[in-house]
Amino acid sequence: MKNKLTLPAKTTTSSASRNERAKLLTGGNPQIAKADGDAPVQAYIAAMPSWKREIGKRLDALIVRNVPKVQKAVKWNSPFYGIEGQGWFLSFHVFTHYVKLTFFSGSSMRPIPAGGTGKQARWIDIHEGDKFDEAQITKWVKQAAELPGWAPSRSS
Repeated sequence: MKNKLTLPAKTTTSSASRNERAKLLTGGNPQIAKADGDAPVQAYIAAMPSWKREIGKRLDALIVRNVPKVQKAVKWNSPFYGIEGQGWFLSFHVFTHYVKLTFFSGSSMRPIPAGGTGKQARWIDIHEGDKFDEAQITKWVKQAAELPGWAPSRSS
């Protein structure tokens, strides 16, 4: 499995990051053009509907605070977070009733996040009204950033 993350030297911006209103797809997931950098991730978060936007803001701030060299991108209408040379370590995605936080090497983390049956990825679903367990999510983010990440094939 590839585990390298190679980003362009210069980040790109999407049309949605230039203050255009993003279209919401089924389940309320923002449709943001694929792009590297903070701007498209912030456009995605700004377009997240209702209470989910606050979850996005909290997750982004927590990741940035705990992973100083984090790289960001929007791929497949989801924010991705990674480390140069290691790959993407997590992503989140909006669904109708929750925000899914996926750790690509989650099966190697302790404790293992509850969601997922794949070989490596694990996730948690954050519903409206759920207690946001910042301490546990912080531990998982730090662990995930230290593990080999995921890198999609060049054709993805």
